[in-house]
Amino acid sequence: MGAYIVRRLLLMIPTIFGIMAISFAVIQFAPGGPVEQVIAQLTGQGGDATDRISGGGSDIGGGEDLSTSVEGGSVNSKYRGAQGLDPEFIAKLEKQFGFDKPPLERFGLMLWNYIRFDFGESYFRDISVIDLIVEKMPVSISLGLWITLISYGISIPLGIKKAVQDGSTFDVWTSGVVIVAYAIPGFLFAIMLIVLFAGGSFFDLFPLRGLTSDNWASLSWPARILDYFWHLALPLTALILSAFATSTLLTKNSFLDEIRKQYVVTARAKGLNERQVLYGHVFRNAMLIIIAGFPGAFISSFFTGSLLIETIFSLDGLGLLGFQSVINRDYPVVFATLYIFSLMGLLVGLLSDLMYTWVDPRIDFERRDV
Repeated sequence: MGAYIVRRLLLMIPTIFGIMAISFAVIQFAPGGPVEQVIAQLTGQGGDATDRISGGGSDIGGGEDLSTSVEGGSVNSKYRGAQGLDPEFIAKLEKQFGFDKPPLERFGLMLWNYIRFDFGESYFRDISVIDLIVEKMPVSISLGLWITLISYGISIPLGIKKAVQDGSTFDVWTSGVVIVAYAIPGFLFAIMLIVLFAGGSFFDLFPLRGLTSDNWASLSWPARILDYFWHLALPLTALILSAFATSTLLTKNSFLDEIRKQYVVTARAKGLNERQVLYGHVFRNAMLIIIAGFPGAFISSFFTGSLLIETIFSLDGLGLLGFQSVINRDYPVVFATLYIFSLMGLLVGLLSDLMYTWVDPRIDFERRDV
């Protein structure tokens, strides 16, 4: 097993390199980079460029008034809308964002920094990328972790009961509920919840913004816990539908496959009751795929974010951060999150394989070609 782990770890290096190289190459052809974003703001297509540059720890112009960089002459520039701007100002912008270096040098420097887990600072926020991600993670952890625990806690017992009572009235109507729940888009259900329970047209029972109330710090610990779940009630309800449906049907089908195998017939012929057959023989084999996937789902819950749900319920998490970073061309945040999530995904994949061997020792990856 040690040799297999080493091979998998070594294979992560070219995989990460390929992901970053392809993404970096695509970005080079994407219009509207950070320099053009600032130019667009300065030329009247937005109003907050000055604050984002001079107020965000930038060294452009040494703190000079940016309006002095707009001149009447024209300049032959590769950036759209740069005509009329001082060429020295454009050069300072390129230097600040690192575009004064050739692409290969920028890519190599980025990889060297990322190997040392140095992700730099956001282009448009006076904060390091790591601190920014950590700042947004409580929302994503709250949503992802509770969704994972609740969906597994409900869907596994329900899936087992559906498999045992396959074809019964209970199985049919619960399957209908599960399929309908899976078909409903989470964001649409979220809007319906707001209309019904968050001051829309009927009841005003739940808040619409943030994870906690404004007076959370002054509350007692029991009140803080209640306030926390009060804010999470609607977002979790909206998000749990698809996860709940998928894991329920996966559990049911996995148990059905095992129940129909010959060793179950043999166990019954030996006089074992249904409970002994189910939990003594079927459970371990049927839960293999469920247990093996749990580490990935659990760990990814710390890093995932739902853009639409976070937007609808005004939750500032990683999903909204990723979307805003792409729109604003905040490349340090874009590439850092891509690197971190890709690395976590590869490590979780390895952990899932190790979970297979722990659940079923008969599996031996050493005899497989990676």
